[in-house]
Amino acid sequence: MTKVIVQNGNVDGALRAFKQKNLKSGLLKEVRERQEGYLKPGVKRRNAKKEAIKNSRRRQREHY
Repeated sequence: MTKVIVQNGNVDGALRAFKQKNLKSGLLKEVRERQEGYLKPGVKRRNAKKEAIKNSRRRQREHY
């Protein structure tokens, strides 16, 4: 369970920290994967390859 303390009534800052912690933990991604149900190994591999291509293109864009 992710916990964030609200300091001095700064709810926006606490929400930002909560989102960052959730992103780093990967909990939301895991929940979405579990909702999809069973994926055949070939489909899983295909999705992983698409994701890798997308990430590499994003890194190339950021690099230049």
